[in-house]
Amino acid sequence: MGFRGGSMRPIERGFETALFLSRWLLAPFLVGLALTLILLLLRFFADFYHIAVRLPGLTWHELIVDILNMIDIVLTANLVLIVVFSGYENFLHKVEARDHEDWPEGLTAIDFGALKQRVMGSIAVIAAVDALAWYLDLEKGADNVKLTWVAAFPLIFVVAMLLLAIADRLSRQDQRPSYPSKGDRGRDRV
Repeated sequence: MGFRGGSMRPIERGFETALFLSRWLLAPFLVGLALTLILLLLRFFADFYHIAVRLPGLTWHELIVDILNMIDIVLTANLVLIVVFSGYENFLHKVEARDHEDWPEGLTAIDFGALKQRVMGSIAVIAAVDALAWYLDLEKGADNVKLTWVAAFPLIFVVAMLLLAIADRLSRQDQRPSYPSKGDRGRDRV
């Protein structure tokens, strides 16, 4: 008993402090992810230039497919921002909304349940955009197996998203404090 209360406390505190400070090892990952936005931006404008140069010879379907590919880039950039801000706020430093009133709420007020939903939703939308682009490009070569996977892939994410939402809702119900019923109020008071 003396060992637990005496010399072990500083060791425990030191270990806990080291674990707590290790969260800052996440910062370089978040910076690296934020820098990928530059790569996505370069790719976006390269695609834009490529479309603009070919525009006179593009068919309507080719133009739509190219624009859908650019939408994929934008959705991916949005996903990167969501992950970076959520990682920062959940692990490194709480962002006070009152200090940043001009910041969009969607970047700073993301708990893990919302993050999972947004990530899965973003992936499902990206997959759906890819499926639409592939569908519009069917005349170049139809492959039934690929068509099945292209159609099924976004649906798999939608089903996974629904299951996560149900699981999150059930876990929130389990965490709600129980309040006394109307008949029980006042009975415990002396």
